[in-house]
Amino acid sequence: MKFGIVVFPGSNCDRDVITVTRDILGQPTRLIWHQETNIDDVDVIIIPGGFSYGDYLRCGAIARFSPIMRSVVEAANKGKYVLGICNGFQVLTEVGLLPGALIRNRDLHFICDRVPLRVEHRESIWTKNYQSKQVISLPIAHGEGCYYTDPQTSKQLEEKGQILFRYCSVGGEINQASNPNGSLNNIAGITNEQGNILGMMPHPERAADNLLGSIEGKFLLEGLTKL
Repeated sequence: MKFGIVVFPGSNCDRDVITVTRDILGQPTRLIWHQETNIDDVDVIIIPGGFSYGDYLRCGAIARFSPIMRSVVEAANKGKYVLGICNGFQVLTEVGLLPGALIRNRDLHFICDRVPLRVEHRESIWTKNYQSKQVISLPIAHGEGCYYTDPQTSKQLEEKGQILFRYCSVGGEINQASNPNGSLNNIAGITNEQGNILGMMPHPERAADNLLGSIEGKFLLEGLTKL
């Protein structure tokens, strides 16, 4: 599998991701500048975290108009795999590839921490290397990570198994005490209905090397190398 990592002005996690896909997983990987339009050579597109265009106006609001995003939308609609991490998740909602929106954290503070997450099920290419209801721990770093959507969309996400990750307690309980940013139903990561697009606020690439104290995030990306 060949990975392509989109780079906007203000991206700052692109090098973290390439360290995992290229150096740890040994997969061909290239950085894709936001003004490019031809991504036919890549199988997986990753939109990394950071502050695209300085997060002016609204997180991801300017990035959605970059030339590359038209190509990402076309590729996603053809079934290519797309992963948006943190700011990348915000971009995917802005461009309409995922439903809902990421708004200011409940307490209006930037959060930088490592939090427990519950893997809701393993019936997805993204979670096949985990167990259903497994609790893992991944870093978060965001000021606008509170996921919100309308009741009808929320119902659909639940019914169609599109929620892959929820914030939880260390024992796997889902409650407000274990919800760091106020996200609706403790949602930390969702897919589109087809399952080829994943958006998540936690950073799997920051938990993919033993030097960082955890490799629980590596298993998410590693699953894509065995298609």
